[in-house]
Amino acid sequence: MSPPLNTKPASSGAELIATTLKHQGVKVIFGIVGIPVIEVAEACIAAGIRFLAFRNEQSAAYAASAYGYLSGQPGVCLTVGGPGVIHALAGLANAKVNCWPMVLLAGSSDTDQVDMGAFQELDQVEACRPYCKYAARPMSVDKIPTTIEKALRTAYYGRPGATYVDLPADFIQYPIQDANKMNTIVQSVPVIPSTAPRSVADDTSLQQAAQWLRQAKSPLIVVGKGAAYARAESEIRQLVERTQIPFLPTPMGKGVVSDTHPLCVSAARSKALKNADVVLLLGARLNWILHYGHSPRWTNGVKFIQVDVMPEEIGNNAAHTLPLAGDIQATVAQLLARHPLPRLPSTNQYVSDLKNKVKQNVEKSLAARKQGSDTAVLNYKTAYTVIKDILPENDVVYISEGANTMDIARSFFDVHEPRRRLDAGTFATMGVGMGYAIAAQAYYPNKRVVSIVGDSAFGFSAMELETAVRSKLPMIILVINNNGIYHGLDADDFEQSRRDGNLPSTALLPDTRYDQLSVAFGGKGWLVKNRVELAKALKEAMTVKDNACVINVMIAPGGRTKLEFGWMSKADTKSKL
Repeated sequence: MSPPLNTKPASSGAELIATTLKHQGVKVIFGIVGIPVIEVAEACIAAGIRFLAFRNEQSAAYAASAYGYLSGQPGVCLTVGGPGVIHALAGLANAKVNCWPMVLLAGSSDTDQVDMGAFQELDQVEACRPYCKYAARPMSVDKIPTTIEKALRTAYYGRPGATYVDLPADFIQYPIQDANKMNTIVQSVPVIPSTAPRSVADDTSLQQAAQWLRQAKSPLIVVGKGAAYARAESEIRQLVERTQIPFLPTPMGKGVVSDTHPLCVSAARSKALKNADVVLLLGARLNWILHYGHSPRWTNGVKFIQVDVMPEEIGNNAAHTLPLAGDIQATVAQLLARHPLPRLPSTNQYVSDLKNKVKQNVEKSLAARKQGSDTAVLNYKTAYTVIKDILPENDVVYISEGANTMDIARSFFDVHEPRRRLDAGTFATMGVGMGYAIAAQAYYPNKRVVSIVGDSAFGFSAMELETAVRSKLPMIILVINNNGIYHGLDADDFEQSRRDGNLPSTALLPDTRYDQLSVAFGGKGWLVKNRVELAKALKEAMTVKDNACVINVMIAPGGRTKLEFGWMSKADTKSKL
């Protein structure tokens, strides 16, 4: 398509892109500008779309994926081409594995310079394709609206995931003489619906699922983040109340039903998994988080009823599975409306045993939290106790990343509302914290975003503090600082190891002042070393309404402790042949 000559253009390809995004209901874009996408970002801003400018494409892509999860609409990320796209691939892969809707838009080389060694030239469509449900370059400038619409639609129809649209520089800069004709083309493209089409399970499978539940002696409901994304909280709460079946949320399934509900058995997770004979999986996959559905964590012979929007997911890892292929909200509503369901009596021994185990473990945890004086060196549990006592029960969005930091926090902080906790997720991605926090604060402007991150994990995306300060986002970042990855060293051990040339690969500089990094950007910062200082700092941070806050929480380093996590235990994998 050759541009007309000798006339001043009324518009451009960049404005066509922005008008299309506005028409499709996009409200916010996360990204980093550069040649050739500066004009796209400026056109989006002029069109009334909020543009949150990041410092690294990875974090921007992570933010877009998280925004897609929280909003239920595709999050949008804009980057330059070449290395910018390569950096953003991490976000695409994260969205794919977590099943979150996002669209990556990226500039690329002029179409007449392909295969000539052009500026930042890369076959970006093919680079993105392995991580995307759809990846394409518009065939011409006038096809930009339909290509963007398809990318947005595909990202959240069916199982959500990532999509990519390639925007050549000559398309972005293309002069459009007739703005009215441009608007007509944009308006002719249908607006994607606010809710994706929903499929429902077949009635025969529903009847069999109800029968399995009625026959079960020790049923269990597992609530995954897919249930949170599906906004199925009302239906699932009704299901729990009607059946009185205990439930176990996965890390991001927390809050679909309140963690303080009497049938929540998070505090007796191991016992619940081991004793269950029929398990209703709602938006949860039998992957590493749920030990693949295998013994020794699950009992031999356990049966699963799996509700998932993607039929291909059901039955993975050779689990004995009854498929309920369909939207979680719609399928649970089917169960509630059409089929007689069991109701476990209050005298049920299985439920009583689980509740007793929950009580024992909670009491044990409470005792551990009270150890030490107010001026003693902090550890994870004593620090988390202070934080939990000060934060309000509701209107808090938790972001959590890091190994020990995230693992311990998962069971420590109660969540009462859905989509109020984000962590490293199914891909166990470190470095998501700042992107997720910025996305959460953008989506929940009136809620308090509290990011509890390890010092190692924080280091992946710490420069996004400047993004948060510049954008006046009042998030609170608590850096749980133990001087290392998993475990760190105290200053004396660190220096001796460095002199001896045997510094562990997990060691970071002792006592790094992450709080001063925040202050350097114009944010707020506190260094705390005991309960009294932590409580004072957090209370002060809670009063800040227009700036980012970093509380650098020094805890005992842990030293050369052996690394162990519950999910690392393995089943007997010896060949049976």
